[in-house]
Amino acid sequence: MKLADALAQWHEFYGLVGTASATMVGLLFVAASVGTGVFSGDRRAPLRVFLSASVVNFSSVLGASVVLLAPVENWLVLGGLVTGCGLLGLLHACLALRDTVTDGLIAKIDLEDTVWYLVMPIVGYLLVAGSGAALALQLDQGCTALAVSTGLLLAVGIHNAWDITVWSITRRRE
Repeated sequence: MKLADALAQWHEFYGLVGTASATMVGLLFVAASVGTGVFSGDRRAPLRVFLSASVVNFSSVLGASVVLLAPVENWLVLGGLVTGCGLLGLLHACLALRDTVTDGLIAKIDLEDTVWYLVMPIVGYLLVAGSGAALALQLDQGCTALAVSTGLLLAVGIHNAWDITVWSITRRRE
C-alpha cells in the first residue's frame, strides 16, 4: 500500500489531536502561572514528574501529529521520525522516574499519581515507538497503533493538567 493512501484516512484525526495538544500546551502555561510559588527550582523531581511531563506529553502528541501530516513519502523515514518521537518521550519519562526515586518522591505519591504520571506515559511512549517500527516495516496497522498511543498520551496529559491545576489552587489557599 502506498504511504499516502494509508495516511489519508488519518488526516482529520491527527489534525484534531494536534490542535488539541497545542491548545493544551498553552493552557498548561496558564496553569503553571497559577501554581507559581508551589513549585520551586530546588524540587527537580516534582517539576519534572508533574509539570514538565505534561508539557512533554502534549508536545509528543503534537510532534506525532506534525509528522503524520507532513508530506513524507517514505515509510522508513516516517517510521524513523515516529520512533524518534517515542524514544524522546520515553527518555523524559525515564528521567522523571529516576528523579522520583532519587528524590524520595516515589514514597510520597499515591498509586493513582504513580499510574497517571509515570506508568501510563511510559506505556504511551513505548506504543509510539512500536508504532513507528510498524510504520517503518510498511504495516498500515502502525497508523492505528499510533492513534491509540497519541490518544492515550492526550488523555494522560488532560488528566494530569487538570490534576496539577486543582492541586496548585488548593495549595495556594493553605
